[in-house]
Amino acid sequence: MEYKIPFVGYKLQYKNLKSEIDGAIQDLLQRGDLILRRDVEEFEKNLADFVGTKYAISLNSCSDALIFSLIASGINPGDEVITVSHTFFSTIEAIHHVSALPVLVDVKDDFLINVNEIEKVITSKTRAIIPVHLNGRVCQMDKLLEIAQNHNLIIIEDAAQALGAEFNGKRAGSFGKAGCFSFYPAKVLGTLGDGGAVVTNDEKIAKKIHLLRNHGQETKTKIACYGFTSRLDNLQAAVLNVKFKYLEEWIKARRQIAQVYNKGLGQISEIKIPLNSDEHHFDVFQNYVLRAKKRDQLFDFLKNKGVETLIKDPVPNHWQKELGLSHFNLPYTEHLAKEVISLPLYPELTNKQVEYVIKSVKEFY
Repeated sequence: MEYKIPFVGYKLQYKNLKSEIDGAIQDLLQRGDLILRRDVEEFEKNLADFVGTKYAISLNSCSDALIFSLIASGINPGDEVITVSHTFFSTIEAIHHVSALPVLVDVKDDFLINVNEIEKVITSKTRAIIPVHLNGRVCQMDKLLEIAQNHNLIIIEDAAQALGAEFNGKRAGSFGKAGCFSFYPAKVLGTLGDGGAVVTNDEKIAKKIHLLRNHGQETKTKIACYGFTSRLDNLQAAVLNVKFKYLEEWIKARRQIAQVYNKGLGQISEIKIPLNSDEHHFDVFQNYVLRAKKRDQLFDFLKNKGVETLIKDPVPNHWQKELGLSHFNLPYTEHLAKEVISLPLYPELTNKQVEYVIKSVKEFY
């Protein structure tokens, strides 16, 4: 159906940037620069400078960023890696793909890893923690770093949804051994297809991931290790370089829209709005996620009103039968799966559209 207010603003963003994006693509094609050329190098510099790390290595997805970060950090078969179930499945999938064992802990009211649950599950086999900065909010990294230091653990940040988000003035992706980002089209900074990256301050990690992304080729004539095909296309990098100029402006717009939602919806007793940014958190609102009573009915009602929303993972990852993870007891995660619903939030939304969404939610309740 044609929504009055779609969940994402792909068409509007392209319309606003059409001349710049088309020009960048034409320039690239005329140069014949398609694989690992200057556009990729420029994007990697932009990203490292923005996040505040020494290195950024672009890849074809955040999924590969997670897998390669685990490999480069020395995670071996049988090692245990602590993360959450309340995340996009690729976080857990990455652990599986390096033959390590995912150990899942519960989240708390900000949808992020409950740091008080971590030490309860640490064993002699535990090697790493993957905190997930979900919805554009950074986890409690001071406590996580303290736990990691005390137990000699590696931290790899899943920052797929948190480009530009901060905790205590430090940006997501810059805390751990490595930080992993997604540039899927719906992200704060999105490509025209798939894309991802690893950022790090560790030269050895950076060198290893450079090898892994391109068949392990150190030079055209020397193969240093077995690798993969996981390069960010030069075309996608050129598009990202165009969009990078608008990133901070878009983050500001997302935060402003979130505040309008908060003000309009905060008094409805049947829903819980996202936590506000505080003295520790600078949130970028990749998603605006409500906890809602009668969630499924609200979804249907808004659809009929022409408002597209998203219910993500109504079945928690650890309840997916084929994954063999059902032995984890995660009551808060299981409860959230029944309540969470995401409203449209992207910089191109107009005030009139945001007010229509608010009015529609109020009308339902």
